[in-house]
Amino acid sequence: MSALRIAVILGSTRPGRRGKAVADWIVEHAQGRENATYELIDLLDYPLPHLDEPIPASAGRYQHEHTLRWAAKIAEYDGFIFVTPEYNHSTSGVLKNAIDYLHNEWHNKAAALAGYGTVGATRAVEHLRGILSEVQIAHVRQAMAFTFFTDFENFSEFTPGEHHLQYLSVMLDQLEAWAGALRPLRVEAEASVA
Repeated sequence: MSALRIAVILGSTRPGRRGKAVADWIVEHAQGRENATYELIDLLDYPLPHLDEPIPASAGRYQHEHTLRWAAKIAEYDGFIFVTPEYNHSTSGVLKNAIDYLHNEWHNKAAALAGYGTVGATRAVEHLRGILSEVQIAHVRQAMAFTFFTDFENFSEFTPGEHHLQYLSVMLDQLEAWAGALRPLRVEAEASVA
């Protein structure tokens, strides 16, 4: 069986965002794992307007080039790590919008969640769990929570403690196990459509 492909989706596009350093740290420490490859997807590279598809995503009849490009990219992966800030006790609007654009491309895949913010984005992570369940993404238990108080020097430079590496390892193990377990469901679904 080929290696799993996991996308680390950076869920912030604002100027001065802190999430790029978090996503880069995850990708760096995930490199060289035996069962999966990890790739950064920066939502800045996939500018999606506020949801503008006339037909619900569940129909899979996308009309716009930006949606088709986003759908093709997400379809490549077996799983995801969503890196989210916390805005007003939830995830970012740009990440929610990116998830809402698609439907089938998310199905029967696994996800892990990494939050950063004043309280580690724990409320954003919990909100994401409900959103991901609706698009049939199985989310693993272990999550990452980075706080501005202890993991960012002067509240700006990302300097995570060494203890985070053990949590990251557990999270990646869980993610790869679930993504691998779900792969046969996707193969079966693709075969039934063909």
